[in-house]
Amino acid sequence: MALASAVSVSCGIKLNSSAFQKPSVVVAAKTAFIPSPLPRPAPSCARMNAGCRLVARCSASIHAAMAVSPSELDVISRSSEIVPDTIVGDQFERFKPTAATVSSSLILGISSLAEAKFDGAIKSALAYGKCMVAAEDDKLSCFLDKALVNVGKELSLDVSGRVSTEVDPRIAHNTSAMVERVRNLAALYREVDVPLNRVLFKLPATWEGIEAARHLEAEGIKTHVTGIGSFAQASACAQANVSVIQIPVGRIRDWARTNSGDKEVDEAAAKGEDPGVRLVRRVCAFISRNGFPTRVMASNIRNKQDALSLLGTDYLVVPLKVLEALRDSPASADLKPAAAAASADKVKPWDMARFMANVGPCARHLLQAEIESAVAQTEKVEKHFQKIWPPPNV
Repeated sequence: MALASAVSVSCGIKLNSSAFQKPSVVVAAKTAFIPSPLPRPAPSCARMNAGCRLVARCSASIHAAMAVSPSELDVISRSSEIVPDTIVGDQFERFKPTAATVSSSLILGISSLAEAKFDGAIKSALAYGKCMVAAEDDKLSCFLDKALVNVGKELSLDVSGRVSTEVDPRIAHNTSAMVERVRNLAALYREVDVPLNRVLFKLPATWEGIEAARHLEAEGIKTHVTGIGSFAQASACAQANVSVIQIPVGRIRDWARTNSGDKEVDEAAAKGEDPGVRLVRRVCAFISRNGFPTRVMASNIRNKQDALSLLGTDYLVVPLKVLEALRDSPASADLKPAAAAASADKVKPWDMARFMANVGPCARHLLQAEIESAVAQTEKVEKHFQKIWPPPNV
């Protein structure tokens, strides 16, 4: 994911003002999308497996480009929230995001831009008084949190939905630390007059991350859990009332092409199904059957077939090339969401031992890779801050 050249904006979800009003926008480096909860679709909208409904609506610019005859993009937009995964710059205006995600990757990207509002947001963070007097070991992480919030505020002015904000990935296995960090981020947003109904907090789908989300949702703080590659993770999130969960469809497929030994992936292969698409459908059916408020976001969509197969999912994060292909393809008369599937999965309480036993090797690999990538980006940002701190006149 650079603004101009390397950073991408993952147009996130836009929630209405209900519960999560789920989602919001996510602007993130292409390597780590991020979505946030989006508005719940109107009752008249069709929904895949009657289950999911979460991504930000395509902007007016997308609709303006639609042909008189319904295109595949037109049809998909009626039953799923489209989240354009665009490059910051010219493409931002063509497929303007309604939600955004702010992360260390994004901070790195915008640090190379000359755009005044982002430059000012970062310089202001590096001059933040509370961080200046923090313990030496905590100073850089304090500056980073403040930078995330300052940039998040700027993004909230550009999008109508929510801004999903990354929580330090180095504490991905520490529930209490994540809860405390999110509370601090929430306080920082209040300081800059961004209401919490415009914000989501991005947590990893570790057992500890899901437990942190449970505590935060109970406090009215909305969460966005990413890195889900198994039904166990998705089910645990739903039972924790997580606002938005993100399933990387393409990455699950990538793993399945070169690996085996994962029960869920192998079952999909035996039936000739795409494992990522199958997981999304299964999760949507489970959520629909049991009435959980969680919304599902399908990301890492690689082609038209992926998008068409996931028609009706709450949110679809779609890259520019696929958006254009869908826009330019007339919709067939039979293109519509699949009939709601009955869910055979029952609600069973999760404990850590059962959870760990049911998270297969595919999910473990994808989650670990996501965390390691985010940690690397976080450490790069802190090193960058060390080089430029203190800013002029401080």
